[in-house]
Amino acid sequence: MAATRRDFLRLGAAAALTRKAPAAATKPNILFIAIDDLNDWIACLGGYHGRIQTPNMDRLASRGVLFTNAHCAAPLCNPSRTALMTGVRPSTSGVYLNSQPFRQSTVLKDAVTLPMYLRAHGYTAIGSGKIYHGSFPDPQSWDDYSPSQKRTTPPGAGPDPSTLPLNGMPRTAQFDWGPIDASDDEMSDGKVAAWASEQLGKRRTQPVFLGCGIFRPHLPWYVPRKYFDLYPSDQIVLPKVKEDDLDDVPPIGRKFANPNADHRRVIEFGQWKNAVQAYLASITFADAMVGRVLRALETGPNNADTMVVLWSDHGWHLGEKLHWRKFTLWEEATRNVLMVSAPGITKPGGRCARPSSLLDVYPTLCDLAGMPKTGQLEGTSLLPQLKDPAARRDQPAVTTYFRGNHSVRNEHWRYTRYTDGGEELYDHRQDPYEWTNLADKPEHAAVKAAMAKWLPKTDAADSPVVRGQGEEPAG
Repeated sequence: MAATRRDFLRLGAAAALTRKAPAAATKPNILFIAIDDLNDWIACLGGYHGRIQTPNMDRLASRGVLFTNAHCAAPLCNPSRTALMTGVRPSTSGVYLNSQPFRQSTVLKDAVTLPMYLRAHGYTAIGSGKIYHGSFPDPQSWDDYSPSQKRTTPPGAGPDPSTLPLNGMPRTAQFDWGPIDASDDEMSDGKVAAWASEQLGKRRTQPVFLGCGIFRPHLPWYVPRKYFDLYPSDQIVLPKVKEDDLDDVPPIGRKFANPNADHRRVIEFGQWKNAVQAYLASITFADAMVGRVLRALETGPNNADTMVVLWSDHGWHLGEKLHWRKFTLWEEATRNVLMVSAPGITKPGGRCARPSSLLDVYPTLCDLAGMPKTGQLEGTSLLPQLKDPAARRDQPAVTTYFRGNHSVRNEHWRYTRYTDGGEELYDHRQDPYEWTNLADKPEHAAVKAAMAKWLPKTDAADSPVVRGQGEEPAG
């Protein structure tokens, strides 16, 4: 299958790049907002115990359709963003790690990315901040990028290096948090939002695809002090955790959780509440940057002709399953934020509980921009759900972490199978925290069989580097 897909991508790339289509007056502009490491704690998804402040994302969600059961293709930045931007699953491309340049994948060497395809159909593609994984910005995708097509994120304010780590935990590297005395404008995300806002103020004769990548709440959680002040430490509520939660988890799942690493150190140094506070502060800071960009759109000349797609690349654990960061196949890591506002298509206040995947974004934008969908796309357009959030959708969302480990999520169940054959099954109607693994219950054999039909049929080994289980560095 890989050879067939590789040949198709090579031929498809040549066709797309030599078939420059004229701009059509009816093509909508696309504001494409990516947020790094944002889990489902925003208010419109239920929030953090009703105490999170995300008014701007909530307002955007109220204007269009919020996908309340959205999931990433991979629970780490580079594979997730690669899948979204190419429409190709990690199990097909072989891009499983943050350390893999996706253009070095044999399958994706000549892939037509989303902005490349839009450019071939009359769009100008510009961007700033983190859209692709930061180390691999893919310059050929863009007409213009700020600060440059080789660097995604401008420099920003940070703490005095002599004061690090701010959380007092030794050898933390990026796993650090604390308030800093800086303005929003000094932060790298503030500069990204300012550049995007400037672009939105320009009247355009050609449709534009504008990528705006917000880095927070990615680690380290250094944001202006005023955002920490919104969440007093004595009001912090810790996530619900079951101390024996990993007892019924297969060995690879326990290895991914690695409870004796981050979680043990957070507890040892008494930093759990401080970490939750810092994550909340970082979310609200990111929301403020989104608000700045949305206000520029709403007061600019292109508001009526611009659709907005806002997404996060995956979720984030803050102690659930005795784990921190992403890098697992549980709900905390796979569930992401996805919302779409498309004038003339979406109605205000839509909420879609059907399973959706970031793989679906590329084909959805093809439909919304009036472009034919290419054969490389492995997702399914969400256009029916944008028109009617209750529209039927049979396919579940599939998430892959490393070769051979996959999780399938539909409206009621999560089924996970690891490369050694270990299984997990959770009934989200009764067990939203995924505390009770039902995989060995005979009465659920039919459910497992039905879910297993959606597992990828191939697990590409074409990667330049494929490490052992659980060895991927943080990112």
